[in-house]
This record gives sequence, structure tokens and C-alpha cells, in this order.
Amino acid sequence: MAATLTLLDELIKEHRVIRQGLEAAMQVANDAGAIFELAKAKQDFVPGRLADHRRPLQDLQKTLDTVEQGLNRHFEREEKALLVLFQEHGSDMLTSALRILLLEHKELRDRITESKKEVAELVSTRLPRELSEGRAWGVRVYISHTQKLMGAHAHSEEELFQKLRDELTRK
Repeated sequence: MAATLTLLDELIKEHRVIRQGLEAAMQVANDAGAIFELAKAKQDFVPGRLADHRRPLQDLQKTLDTVEQGLNRHFEREEKALLVLFQEHGSDMLTSALRILLLEHKELRDRITESKKEVAELVSTRLPRELSEGRAWGVRVYISHTQKLMGAHAHSEEELFQKLRDELTRK
């Protein structure tokens, strides 16, 4: 029983860390957007383009890699150990609810993969400023929406974990 409660508590803590990682990615995305704004301002005073707008995008790539790795480890624990725990100790209703939430993992993984792909293309290709700026803003919006989806998903899971935790401590 203690191991079960410990696992639930660890996964709840991991949700907080994952959300913080996504917040960091969002901040880097905002910084990447800001660098394009800076490029526009500099063009008003100095002919040419901002030389290195790739740096914030490379930082975003690293952040997304870190988020992806942490997310995959976390999801794997939920999809394996947690599912078994729910099957052994939870009601059919709780287990069914967990299975539905686990289906959301694919969408969340796909969204991170898509964000990484878009950022990699921005880093590796030389597009006109207008195109790269537009795509960068698109990445920012996409990451922001992913962050919201991840937060809602984590909240739902935490509520479910707490219900199982409450059931176990009542026994």
C-alpha cells in the first residue's frame, strides 16, 4: 500500500515539473518572438537583418527536447505501472477513466514532436524575415495551446490519482 501511495505522489509531483518545463518552453518561444520584433526595430535604423535570430530558436529546441524526454518517461510510468496499480486497486470506473486519459498521451506527444519539427525547420532554413517571423508566431501559438492542453490533462489525472489515493487510505 505504501508503494502505491508513493507512486501516486511521485506522479503528481512530476505533473508539476512537466508543467514548469512547458512554461519554460513558452518563455523561450516568447523570447524567440521578441527577437523577431527586435529585428524589425533594428531594420528601421540599420540596413540588413539581425544576424543571429537562430539562437533563441536553438534554445527552444533544447527546451522542447528536455520536455519531450521528461514527458516520455512520465507517460511511460503512467501507461505501465500506474495502469497496473489502477487495475489492481481501483474501481472499474476509476480504471476506465484512467484508460481514457492515457489515450490523450499520443496527442500530447504528437504536439511536442510537431513543435520540434517546426522549430528545426526555422533553425535550418533561410526564409525571408516575414515568413520566418510568421512561422515563429505560429510555433508560439501552437506551444501555448499545447501547454493549456497539458495543464488540463495533468489536472484531470491529478484528480483521478487523488480519488484512488482516497479510496486506498480509507481501506
